[in-house]
Amino acid sequence: MQTAATDSSVPRGLSVAALYAATIAVYADMYITQPILPVLSREFGVAPASAGLSVSAVVLAIAVASPSSGPLSDVLGRKRVMVWSCALLALPTLLCALAASFGQLLAFRALQGLCIPGLTAVAVAHIGDRYPIHMLGALVGGWIAATVAGGLTGRVLSGLITDLYGWRAAFICFAVLTLFCALAMASLLPRDPARPTPGWASAFRGMATHLRDRRLAGAYLIGGTLFFGFLGIYTYLPYYLSAPPFNLPLTMVALAYLTYLAGVIVSPMVGRLSARIPRQTLIGVGLLVAMIGVLGTLPPALPLIGLSLLVLCTGMFTAQAVAPAYVNATAREAKGGASALYMMSYYVGGTLGAVLPGLAWQRAGWPGVSGVCLAAFGVALLANLTLCRERRGPAPGGA
Repeated sequence: MQTAATDSSVPRGLSVAALYAATIAVYADMYITQPILPVLSREFGVAPASAGLSVSAVVLAIAVASPSSGPLSDVLGRKRVMVWSCALLALPTLLCALAASFGQLLAFRALQGLCIPGLTAVAVAHIGDRYPIHMLGALVGGWIAATVAGGLTGRVLSGLITDLYGWRAAFICFAVLTLFCALAMASLLPRDPARPTPGWASAFRGMATHLRDRRLAGAYLIGGTLFFGFLGIYTYLPYYLSAPPFNLPLTMVALAYLTYLAGVIVSPMVGRLSARIPRQTLIGVGLLVAMIGVLGTLPPALPLIGLSLLVLCTGMFTAQAVAPAYVNATAREAKGGASALYMMSYYVGGTLGAVLPGLAWQRAGWPGVSGVCLAAFGVALLANLTLCRERRGPAPGGA
């Protein structure tokens, strides 16, 4: 594996900052519509579960495109794929602002999702290629923190911008930010290392090998169910908080996403802890904490709900901070493909998590949403127990 740092002309800190900034922009684009679903429901005359499709359309497209993004980066190079992905993403983001119907909005959101995996499914493999192995845990933890910051940025700023200038203005702002970050990556990321270029057949054979690996298959199941539960809670949170007995305005609902700050703080810390504590143990602890957080949102008390959302984010990002690094360290070859499969399963789970809890909301309200999401976390916990039986002691490949 290539472990050289960055090009000598660019300090390592700048190249890492460029990658993290682009990650923030991409994840912000992904979640622009989540806090403004009630606004979209009113403007386009669609039900809550249908409005949730503006989230799941992106997530499903990411899941569809992720399997090819890893092998594409194995063949063409990580930097090239990430830069072009980010640059192309700016276009459908801008087009969303021009959507004349809900169907058009969904189509443009799906186009966004097709562009996103070029970064999300490749970034961890890029870190593994271009930085020393002993930095893997800390840098991946930092990258996860950037994904959290991106989700927070998209959710909070889109709500605030929508309140002030309308939802179309939010898409325009994020399109400009995304294009700027693509240019920054083009200038500051290290060049891809010179190495033999694998053929497409070889790259996809490596992915088939990953699916036969029990440890990796378990990690993929964890990723999907983890994101199902988390996205289910946060997608339908605006409906919960804007309905009686809370009746919160959109700006206050958007501020509820500030609980994401827990993930920004926790992810780098957990990444460093993975050097001393097995990753499977950290994943299990994170899942249990997340389940406690979901339970705490059931009583209709705003202070308790806010605290419980912090607990949920802490648990979620404890698990998510180490799961991608576990995949990267466990895969012996075609690491881009291994990371892509994880992201595919993660976003397949998110696709379902943006829709199925909506059906539970329509039938049983917030207790229904919470119950479905708790069940998903329970499946992840069972999968993690299998991983724990597989490996005792330090995580593979260090941290």
